[in-house]
Amino acid sequence: MEIILVNENEPYWDKLIAFSRNCSWNPGKNLANRMEKHDFKDKEQIFVAIEANQIAGFCVFEEDGYIPPEYDYHPFINLVFVDESYRGKRVSEKLIEKALSYGKELGLNKVYLKSEHRGLYEKYGFKKIADFTPIVGLADQIFEKNL
Repeated sequence: MEIILVNENEPYWDKLIAFSRNCSWNPGKNLANRMEKHDFKDKEQIFVAIEANQIAGFCVFEEDGYIPPEYDYHPFINLVFVDESYRGKRVSEKLIEKALSYGKELGLNKVYLKSEHRGLYEKYGFKKIADFTPIVGLADQIFEKNL
């Protein structure tokens, strides 16, 4: 399995739009819309897991986690998704590791993640720091990781 950075000039850009639009997770459709609108800031990146030329999953490294404004945390690893047929193969771990490495390259000392899943991100070294009422979606917890 390979984790790659995908941007508009990469061959997987259009494949990822189609994959995320058709994935079983509703936020994937939002990613497809954002990609079509080129709605990303300079340092925001999309990481994609590829196995045998097939997309297995994705995550986004972005400035804004779409959280209530009273929580001034950024940047975020967001939209972590693994296709059902690839689950249990540590794909999300590999995606998160790549995003964390990117954060280190930027010289950051912390990154954040939001999720509704209990007990998942702690095993990757994240610490829960807040509960909140979501603006969109189900994610209601904020996690932090020191780099």
